[in-house]
Amino acid sequence: MAKKKKHKIAKLVESFNKPKLKNAILPLFYDHPERTYNYKQIAELLHIHDQEITKLVFVVLEELAENGNLESVQRGKYKLKSRGGTITGKVDIKREGFGYVVSEEVEKPVLVSSQNLNHAMDGDKVKVSLYAMRKNQPPEGEVVEILERAKSTFVGTISKSQNFSFFIPSGKVGFDLFIPNEKLKGAKDGQKAIARIIEWPAKAKNPFGEIIEVLGDVGDNNAEMHAILAEYDLPLRFPENVLKAAEKIPEVIPEEEIARRRDMRGVTTITIDPHDAKDFDDALSIRKLDNGFWEVGVHIADVSHYVKPGSVLDEEAYDRATSVYLVDRVVPMLPEKLSNGVCSLRPNEDKLCFSAIFQLNDHSEIQKQWFGRTVIHSDKRFAYEDAQAIIETGEGEFKDEVLNLYRLSVKLRETRFKKGSLAFERIEVKFNLDEHGKPLSVYFKEAKESNQLVEEFMLLANKRVAEFIGNPEDQKTPRTFVYRIHDKPDPDKLVNFNHFIHKFGYGLLLGSPGQITSSMNQLMTNVRGKKEQNVIETLAIRTMAKAVYSTRNIGHYGLSFEYYTHFTSPIRRYPDVMVHRLLERYLDGGKTANALKYEDMCKHSSDKENKAASAERSSVKYKQVEYMQDKIGQEFAGVISGVTDWGIYVELENKCEGMVSVNTLDDDFYIFDEKNYCLVGRHSHRTYQLGDDVRVEISRTNLEKKQLDFRLIQAKSRNSEMEISPVRYKKKGRR
Repeated sequence: MAKKKKHKIAKLVESFNKPKLKNAILPLFYDHPERTYNYKQIAELLHIHDQEITKLVFVVLEELAENGNLESVQRGKYKLKSRGGTITGKVDIKREGFGYVVSEEVEKPVLVSSQNLNHAMDGDKVKVSLYAMRKNQPPEGEVVEILERAKSTFVGTISKSQNFSFFIPSGKVGFDLFIPNEKLKGAKDGQKAIARIIEWPAKAKNPFGEIIEVLGDVGDNNAEMHAILAEYDLPLRFPENVLKAAEKIPEVIPEEEIARRRDMRGVTTITIDPHDAKDFDDALSIRKLDNGFWEVGVHIADVSHYVKPGSVLDEEAYDRATSVYLVDRVVPMLPEKLSNGVCSLRPNEDKLCFSAIFQLNDHSEIQKQWFGRTVIHSDKRFAYEDAQAIIETGEGEFKDEVLNLYRLSVKLRETRFKKGSLAFERIEVKFNLDEHGKPLSVYFKEAKESNQLVEEFMLLANKRVAEFIGNPEDQKTPRTFVYRIHDKPDPDKLVNFNHFIHKFGYGLLLGSPGQITSSMNQLMTNVRGKKEQNVIETLAIRTMAKAVYSTRNIGHYGLSFEYYTHFTSPIRRYPDVMVHRLLERYLDGGKTANALKYEDMCKHSSDKENKAASAERSSVKYKQVEYMQDKIGQEFAGVISGVTDWGIYVELENKCEGMVSVNTLDDDFYIFDEKNYCLVGRHSHRTYQLGDDVRVEISRTNLEKKQLDFRLIQAKSRNSEMEISPVRYKKKGRR
């Protein structure tokens, strides 16, 4: 191998994460489609000597085989799966109507024209027949089979005429549904509804559909929140049989069940949660032992005791996978009887828990640990504000317990950051709403010491449970477990991010993982309270991979933990229920669980979590637009928070975000510079860059699309003290 090529591979190895590794491994199989390789041979071909990355090679090969890119010819050996001239992937529909099919089988997305999509929709899994490659052109193809629909139902509005109606879906759908009037289910013109496709003839431009539920009038708060849930395939309500099953669960704990558990009712125990919370997943107990150590109990609601595998409650919880927190409501994973009642660790009630109990010295170093089933009795329910007042004043009920827990949590936090944990603390936007859900004002929620107190003990329990199962001293063969994994950041994104923050006078050290995390944490400290804080924090988070659930542990980069799981919130997260069941199984001496079954459950949970997060953001965006509706014509200061080829996004001081369309910047023809996050005028070289200070006027609000449109009044470039007031004149030759 040439010296230059070896150097290129060595540079690549330094920055391997899962996506980079997949891109490096697949060409080896493409170059030799008849050969078989195991993970050691792949590591050798890529000049990988690092043990951690070699382990990642094994994980990636398993995933490529599972996704159909490779086939396992014998245990641990893989070869390229023969496919002919087709690939499979997911469709990404663009606003103009064409789409790209993103597949791991090819390096670049495959372009599919609108006429060749053949009724494929955004997010669908499809089979694509590839056309012959043309020089210097992106790969092109045609959808020949829809393997899996991303959506079976759609949310939108009714447009009614005398004999028929059209259903206009929200989001990136690209077509309307033709609805015969007898299939309207009583929907009126202009109302929000949920529809499904019942037929789509091959030569028809529009599918035929039917209304399955009428949500209500456009602008009605309940109708709009239900529409957001339905748009992301999230449930609006519990089925009757699930509610009936929940009602049958007894609230009184039998004495024989208490006798089977470690009794912690005599130890002072508290909960600390948001002031409006009703489902209390976790409680903390603390006492000083005779040996001089502190016994801290992290007690988690024992949902798995009440929700049995295969029951209707379990099937519904698995399907939901998570509670959803919209701007004005919680859509729980479990019925209220369980989430707010039987399972919730309410004060002055005996409750069943799964607990992680630690003995800590004064430096918060673990001397001993125990995991198992307990019964507790919470002595006090604190809101975060109540606990914060004790931390700040040193006075209040149970002050000794709160202050000692806080002191120990500070030590845990210091140790965690010394070992490389990243410190992202985003500001959360909240609204004061009236009784009809209308936003009256905006406020910001920041994590304080009381939040950090709880967070540190939850992180400790999650980490130690994962280590206990994933890395025991006596383990000969790995046991299937559910991990929360977080891959390394994309090195190219890190370089671009570092280039961008230099314009603000900041910089990262990119030499080693330790340097990256320590300099990233220093950056987060330096930007706190500055105008550019939210822009830089948002961009920093975008450079990071997304955390997901998996049985294949690769560690958690953001926390710098080799083993991490989710153990502490089973009332609102199904993966935590899975973790409790597996922990119980292994504590009782059971054999390892089926890895493929649990991996499928992990993927489902990750997918549902992403949908829930999207719905939560959508509800916030809706309220932001609603809040700004009566402010059309008013001017506001803001910061450029995003740049695209169709315009610049501006975040106002109240965190509401809108867009200045490039079509309104009519003093020049502006070109999008992706690498430098800016728009540049072709003739004037005027620049609108991420982070620039601007003044804008609210020109239009669109609640249906959750959009705010701004008109640019003034901009102040970060690279210059010059203020820019866009000049208005008729454009020439612009296309």
